[in-house]
Amino acid sequence: MTVVVVTGTSTDVGKTVVTAALAVALEHIGLTVAVCKPAQTGVSPTGAGDLDAVARLSDPDRRRHHVECVRYPDPLAPNVAARRAGLLPLRMSDAVDAITAAASSADVVLVEGAGGVAVRLDDDGLTVLDLARAVGASVVVVTESGLGALNHAALTVDAVRRTGAFCPGLVIGSWPSVAGLADITNLAELPAVTDVPILGRIPEGAGALPSERFVSAAPDWFDVDFLHHPDSHKELP
Repeated sequence: MTVVVVTGTSTDVGKTVVTAALAVALEHIGLTVAVCKPAQTGVSPTGAGDLDAVARLSDPDRRRHHVECVRYPDPLAPNVAARRAGLLPLRMSDAVDAITAAASSADVVLVEGAGGVAVRLDDDGLTVLDLARAVGASVVVVTESGLGALNHAALTVDAVRRTGAFCPGLVIGSWPSVAGLADITNLAELPAVTDVPILGRIPEGAGALPSERFVSAAPDWFDVDFLHHPDSHKELP
């Protein structure tokens, strides 16, 4: 079972668009893909969530398997949103079962996290890194490219490593159409401070592209070797 968790250095760094683009790129090389969103917040019971955005960009005919475990109306950390709504929090066993079931019919399961790696999914401290450990997933970190990116990326990759999970690298969630000095220098500095490579760059505004253009362009946004071996060199103790 190959599972890749897509997490971020914070919220709104582009995890959903990266998940959609990565799904397209993996399918482009002949792999079958499923996408899981364990916890969705800030969405009504019938509203469009992140999986709908993934499908709109990369799978408008819904041919791919998409699975969501829980959702809550308030745009907060999942444990807080569950508490405020009087709903049960995400259970580790339910998330693992959903991911395992998705893996039975796909070569790769992409799991999009909520917020950053320390965001709690329940009041007992469950995080997306715990899910990654439970299913043996690699953890791709989505980061910004400009000022502040170095600190946020270094802290996030370090947190991934401290759990024993494998981080194959970073993806820049929104590469600006006009790159500034920090963006350009960070192409070298991000790998230097995190000791992992940049696996891809998603162009600014990619999330607003029509599906046809998104699907056509996405395979070129990622490192080809990573796509063929998304969980290579995994080192779980």
